[in-house]
Amino acid sequence: MSAMEQMTRRSLIKTLFGAAAASAVAAPAFGAFLPQHGGQQPNGRERGEMGRIAGEFRRSFSVPALSIAMARNGEFVWDRAMGMAYGKDLMQSQDTTLFRIASVTKPITSVAIFTLVEKGKLNLNDKVFGASGILGTKYGKLPYAQYVEDVTVDHLLTHTSGGWPNDSTDPMFQHNSWDQTKLITWTLKNLPLSYPPGEHWAYSNFGYCVLGRVIEQISGQAYADYVQANVLAPCGISDMAIGRNKLSQRYPNEVEYVGQYSEDPYKMNVTRMDSHGGWIATPSDLVIFLDHLGGVPGFPSLLQPQTIQTMTTPTPAYPKTSPASYARGWMVRTDAPGTWWHNGSLPGTTSIMVRTSIGMNWAALCNTRTEPHDQMDSALDNMLWNMARVVPEWGA
Repeated sequence: MSAMEQMTRRSLIKTLFGAAAASAVAAPAFGAFLPQHGGQQPNGRERGEMGRIAGEFRRSFSVPALSIAMARNGEFVWDRAMGMAYGKDLMQSQDTTLFRIASVTKPITSVAIFTLVEKGKLNLNDKVFGASGILGTKYGKLPYAQYVEDVTVDHLLTHTSGGWPNDSTDPMFQHNSWDQTKLITWTLKNLPLSYPPGEHWAYSNFGYCVLGRVIEQISGQAYADYVQANVLAPCGISDMAIGRNKLSQRYPNEVEYVGQYSEDPYKMNVTRMDSHGGWIATPSDLVIFLDHLGGVPGFPSLLQPQTIQTMTTPTPAYPKTSPASYARGWMVRTDAPGTWWHNGSLPGTTSIMVRTSIGMNWAALCNTRTEPHDQMDSALDNMLWNMARVVPEWGA
């Protein structure tokens, strides 16, 4: 891309952001409330300060649209969208506006896997590929390459399959015209595993793509259909869907994704990413999902307590560099039991979903990302914690 084209793209981002800036401190638009359990609502001064924190994040990263939902003890205490969802028509973002959630999809896929475990249809130690595997030889003839037939469902959940990492070789961002069957077959043949499964941690989008196929094989349903019926519907969530690839295909209430630094959000096969990064949602959808994971009195849990404990137990293979660790579809804090989260990042998308140990759940979605990605990821996380700290009663 030429310097002039880059300037034009950045100008567009600033134009969209500038047109939206006036809404940063507008009166909040609340969605439907969950059952009341004594959540402390912020007062006017606190709401103003929370809005200021969110607005500063938008200005710092040139975010056209930002949507945030927060709940305490099952009651929404903040459910607000800011900025422009669709620049062409100057459509303002609402709390019902849908965003790509990128890898925040992974916890949803993990929960779907564990519903099958609880139904007795699946075991975490089940092999995935080969004559004795769930997927058999659907993706190529035997023998598979070294280690492939040793990969279990648990290895995929914990990113310890031994390869297929999220780097320049990531198959999920190659061969965009291929369907999942062709891509998986090609990957098993051409991208060998580097380590025996279970010994080495490497974040793997491809592994979660395969988990989607496991769900389909075991359930006899398309991945999205199974998740909608067995994970989302029990939570009362009906608007989530697998995203589409082109701007012209966007859902009527979906944002436009804005690329920065030459990224094009519409040059990916997002639909093929279904089980590792394909869902679109509102932040309130994600908060309701969190409220149904065994932490809020009065809310039926999607999973049993022992299952949740297994799902959130860290894998020993994760590098021990901080209190944060990876479990099965969730990051967890070993120094704050009950705090789980996942963030997501794609061209045009930055996302996060957090279940805290203080009785609060929250999520935030943006329709852009900047460089470096991890800086914006961390800032989005910090923004939410700083907003929560504004209200002393919340104990953040």
